[in-house]
Amino acid sequence: MTDAPSPQATSPDAPLQPSFQQAMEITAQWLQLWEHGELSDEVLADRVAELVASRDGARGFFVVSLAGDSPLMDRLPDPVVLALRGGGDGVVDLSARNLAMSTAMTLHHRRSGDAGQRAGSERVQQRCTELLRLLEPAAVKTRLETLLAATDGQGEDVAFLDRWGYDAEQRALIAEAVLAVAEA
Repeated sequence: MTDAPSPQATSPDAPLQPSFQQAMEITAQWLQLWEHGELSDEVLADRVAELVASRDGARGFFVVSLAGDSPLMDRLPDPVVLALRGGGDGVVDLSARNLAMSTAMTLHHRRSGDAGQRAGSERVQQRCTELLRLLEPAAVKTRLETLLAATDGQGEDVAFLDRWGYDAEQRALIAEAVLAVAEA
């Protein structure tokens, strides 16, 4: 056992590298502070930028912000949009994947008759659509073209869709959702 401080503690400039679980907890705390006016849009944007700099941080941020009750993703402040754009391809990738997953789950919940879960998936789908419209257009176009090709059985994302077991109807809805991003 060592008493040496963690690498994060020794360097105040070290980037935030939270685990997925920590990122979810941090995001929930920050969103609550923001909703109560205790955190400005600019400070929240700085914190979001730190989180989305790592894959687990970004995943945790999106789980809470997309699926939760916070209104953040329904009315993104400009500084937060800029922070998310600064997250680059990683943010675009996770947004596209969340669009696909929420779209497929909407159909799954409809089939199982779970209106509450369906509404939640529809909300995530809408939030992802709007977010993708705000991110860097060229990166979004490239990422969504890859996802769209996979719905037709081609390209890199086929393994992603196969891993989740999406059927032909779910894939068709994912293709529609991808195309809807461009319909602004």
